[in-house]
Amino acid sequence: MAKINLRPWREELRAEKQKQFIVMILGAVIIAGGLVYLWKSDMDSRIAYQESRNAYIERATQELNKQIKEIENLKRKRDELLARMQVIQDLQGKRPVIVRVFDELVRTLPDGLFYTDLKKTGDNIAIVGMAESNSRISNLMRQFEESDWFANPNLSNVSAADSRRAGYSQFNLSVQQKTPEPEGEDKE
Repeated sequence: MAKINLRPWREELRAEKQKQFIVMILGAVIIAGGLVYLWKSDMDSRIAYQESRNAYIERATQELNKQIKEIENLKRKRDELLARMQVIQDLQGKRPVIVRVFDELVRTLPDGLFYTDLKKTGDNIAIVGMAESNSRISNLMRQFEESDWFANPNLSNVSAADSRRAGYSQFNLSVQQKTPEPEGEDKE
């Protein structure tokens, strides 16, 4: 007698294929999830690495900015010190000049004339004085013209003195101070 298989083999085959399909789908989902996890981990580590590099660059930039400020501070202090040194050198260089100027003021002073006030502003010297006559003032201006230490005398005012100094004239005069060239140097 012939055997007849009454089992539902087609349904079993379909169920088996469906189980295989579900297993394959689950495997693909697990593999895809693993790949996504690995990709996210890699991206997170790259982001963390870049953020640490950015933080390092930021710290280095702040340090450089501090150094730049210190350098600017030092340059400013250096310029101030150089300016002070220049002022001191100028004062030391002009110390004998001032003595010579006062000496020359006395040498150019004619008899019958005296100074009551001297003011020096830069190279300009303002002189207020008393003279017995106008000719003595003219003589003083000639002396200034001939001097190696003075130039451009300018008489701005001559007036009669107050009653205490009868017979005197008060005058206001300005003169430019100049420094004579040392002897022995050739003029070009």
